[in-house]
Amino acid sequence: MRFNIHFTFLSWALALASLASACVTRDVNAQKAFAHPGLLHTAKDFERINGFLKANRAPWTTGWDKLAVRAVAGYTPRPVETLCRGSGSDCTENYSLLFRDAAAAYANAVHWKISGNETHAEAAGRILDAWSSTLLRIWGSSDKFLASGIYGYQLANAGELLRDWSGWKGLDALSSMLTSVFYPMNHDFFVRHNDAAIDHYWANWDLANMCTMQAIGILSDNATMYNEAVDYFKNGAGNGQIENAIWKIHEEAGSKKPLGQGQEAGRDQGHALLDFAFLGVFAQQSYNQGDDLFGYLDNRILAGAEYVAKYNLGYDVPFANFTNSHGTATVISEAGRGGLRPIWELIYAHYDSIKGLNASWSGQMRDLVNEDAGGAEGGGGDYGPNSGGYDQLGFGTLLYRRE
Repeated sequence: MRFNIHFTFLSWALALASLASACVTRDVNAQKAFAHPGLLHTAKDFERINGFLKANRAPWTTGWDKLAVRAVAGYTPRPVETLCRGSGSDCTENYSLLFRDAAAAYANAVHWKISGNETHAEAAGRILDAWSSTLLRIWGSSDKFLASGIYGYQLANAGELLRDWSGWKGLDALSSMLTSVFYPMNHDFFVRHNDAAIDHYWANWDLANMCTMQAIGILSDNATMYNEAVDYFKNGAGNGQIENAIWKIHEEAGSKKPLGQGQEAGRDQGHALLDFAFLGVFAQQSYNQGDDLFGYLDNRILAGAEYVAKYNLGYDVPFANFTNSHGTATVISEAGRGGLRPIWELIYAHYDSIKGLNASWSGQMRDLVNEDAGGAEGGGGDYGPNSGGYDQLGFGTLLYRRE
């Protein structure tokens, strides 16, 4: 049995390594001129943020204070060669090491971009370099594909912010590690879905892997990879494809605005909300590269965000029966209703402040999250010590609010 397990892993790893190598050979015809920094944040974003902070304006100052607590310059990373997620597998779970380190790298990188304090740039670089030089594989149960999705885009965002600091020489190493360890798993999940029925895995699995594939593409100037992720958003077979993730459009009584029923609405609200954490990331990364997926299919992401926000604010929403491999949901789930995730500043800023669209429920949800947090969104570590508290990078009041 030991030999068979080892052989299976080696076969799988060799296949993924081959795929990663093939991906590095880029299709010249598919090249795209990428803007840098151009994942969740741009240079203009930081000009705007610094303007608010120099004017000592709340709630941006409150958001800055929250970031400063999490941006610990003396942070010590704890990289491992094998990252394990999932109980019942042939490895011991240790994935919390990475989600905490990724959050610390991001917070320090953002702090440096705003403050110019290079001790925070050094901290971010130290964390990224530690993982780039150590991590060889992601393993575990099927949950390993959650790890390949959630933590890759977070590392890439930290690296994207740090790339223009002259003191950091680790960009190529980070890009290489993400391309060889994370991307093959992202691609493999889209193609095989762990050999399960295409509707078995809920939307958040696809969406997380889409975020990471796209982020690696931008970080690495790899248009083939970027285009693969965007094409999956539009045309993929799994539940991360936008018309599967937000599969039913209802009309709100009174306002007549669309409310989009999410694929996980009948499952539980924690995951229903998580879908919009990832959809926000994916659309924001796209928008900063000139591709408006926020507006795709008549602002379908907004319709879905308004639906899940309204329900989690305590209001009734329409519900259509939903059937997949797990059975049929005939009512929306109350499990986890009213949960708070730091995702609403990003969504509301785009649809209300930039596009001037009706995002009233998202705005109310943003305000509720901020009120609970003392006036501004927090980030990793502020929403619980476990993985759910680190699924999103947060700090949206500081980073996304425009007025």
